[in-house]
Amino acid sequence: MGGRWLFLAAAIALEVMGSLSLKGALEAPALYAVVAVGYLGAFVFLDRTLRAGVPLGVAYGIWGAAGVALTAGLSSAIFGEPLTPLMAAGIAVIIAGVLCVELGSQRARATAAGAS
Repeated sequence: MGGRWLFLAAAIALEVMGSLSLKGALEAPALYAVVAVGYLGAFVFLDRTLRAGVPLGVAYGIWGAAGVALTAGLSSAIFGEPLTPLMAAGIAVIIAGVLCVELGSQRARATAAGAS
């Protein structure tokens, strides 16, 4: 896994950490510091991902879809929030859409490289 994908993984992990901490901060306000660090760190690593050459549509799509899926799954496990089959299907549709964007982006880069 190249550095750009590690940067994206870090952005996703930090965003999920910030989101989960936001829920926890309702009961423990000290967690607002973790929220701030998580969101700020997520944007720093998203910036690094883009600077490493990942197209914005691909990076943002993966970041968003992975964040939604992980946050929903972890909030169910940690906070006991519901995760219904319909919700899981919606998450799967989001992930499938992001996969289509990534595959389309790869095809566009290959076509552009062939035209050069």
